[in-house]
Amino acid sequence: MNGILKNTALGIQHVLAMYAGAVIVPLIVGGAIGLNPEELTYLVAIDILMCGVATILQVMSNRFFGIGLPVVLGCTFTAVGPMIAIGGEYGVSAIYGAIIVSGIFIVLISGIFGRLVMFFPPVVTGSVVTIIGITLIPVAINNMGGGQGASDFGSVSNISLAFGTLLFIVLLYRFSTGFLKAISILLGIIAGTVAAVFMGKVDFTPVIKADFFHMVQPFYFGTPTFEWAPIFTMILVAMVSLVESTGVYFALGDIVGKKIEKEDLSKGYRAEGIAVLLGGIFNAFPYTTFSQNVGLMQMSGVKTKNIIYITGAMLITLGFIPKIAAITTIIPESVLGGAMIAMFGMVVAQGIKMLSTTVSNSQDNSMIIACSIGMGLGVTVVPDLFVALPSSFQILTSNGIVAGSVTAIVLNIIFNMIPSRKKQV
Repeated sequence: MNGILKNTALGIQHVLAMYAGAVIVPLIVGGAIGLNPEELTYLVAIDILMCGVATILQVMSNRFFGIGLPVVLGCTFTAVGPMIAIGGEYGVSAIYGAIIVSGIFIVLISGIFGRLVMFFPPVVTGSVVTIIGITLIPVAINNMGGGQGASDFGSVSNISLAFGTLLFIVLLYRFSTGFLKAISILLGIIAGTVAAVFMGKVDFTPVIKADFFHMVQPFYFGTPTFEWAPIFTMILVAMVSLVESTGVYFALGDIVGKKIEKEDLSKGYRAEGIAVLLGGIFNAFPYTTFSQNVGLMQMSGVKTKNIIYITGAMLITLGFIPKIAAITTIIPESVLGGAMIAMFGMVVAQGIKMLSTTVSNSQDNSMIIACSIGMGLGVTVVPDLFVALPSSFQILTSNGIVAGSVTAIVLNIIFNMIPSRKKQV
């Protein structure tokens, strides 16, 4: 009995470690594309459920899929900016059409992705992650003011809540250790929401109206549509996520003492592709490995897959309870905005960290970074730059993330993969 209670407690700890990341993505994306409270509740609930499904698909191992390591999967932050951009230009149906195709793409290339990794060295992946983080910052700033178009945008109450939440997160992150530090963003959002309740800025109606139980529904937001630009964007996101996951697989292999072979990687990629495909079908998100749970595993010293199975089961159970999902939808925009500054800033910091060694080792890489980030940020600020070009070409220039990513990939080929005349001599 003590063993069951201990395993359950460890499973809850893993749920808490990834919960903020799991719910913040649907809240940001759903709010940005204009979902109503009922739709937003469904989006949060199905995302939590699919996090559990994706985790179990990856932890189990058979001949076709699953890396068989104690890894937790959640929705990738890398997809937030692209999904918002796609939803704004093409509608919600195009988001899920693109996710479905990207999932199929991952499954198809899972066996040969090792060869494609050469096109995604740190200079490329670091540039892409940095661009994504930079393009998300305006979303955070808008939310800090109360949300785009809010009648009280920029009010003292909104600004106070936003900066109060951010300050709470920073102080908790600075002066706490271990698990408290790991969930500082989640605790900051809770503290900000409690403060907002006393300020009369929280409406509990969505929680009251939400059901205690619901069944999942494929294509909840309608039949998916397939557009070239969104598909290309989400495939890029999927490739970057696979590169990030590869690092987590090797880190976990080292922690549990398992040598990761090529076949293990292929099965891991395939499980991730199936999870992304299911995410598209059930109107959730692309999924990737969560490194915060790897850190928690190192801290706790517990490395068994059984704990992660319990975590996955808990997430699936929570996903069937809209009442719990609805609680997250009442968080004020300004509170989310304060938390987003920290989260999206960390995305930028992660990108810079990935780039730090490439800059010091190569001036050519500095040029790749400069041009790709400059192009990504420039197209984001001035999206009409390529409006006169043919629509087929605008697939590569439709948003800053795609433009910057393509620039990074092409320049990496030019500078690092095509032998120069000087090197041939």
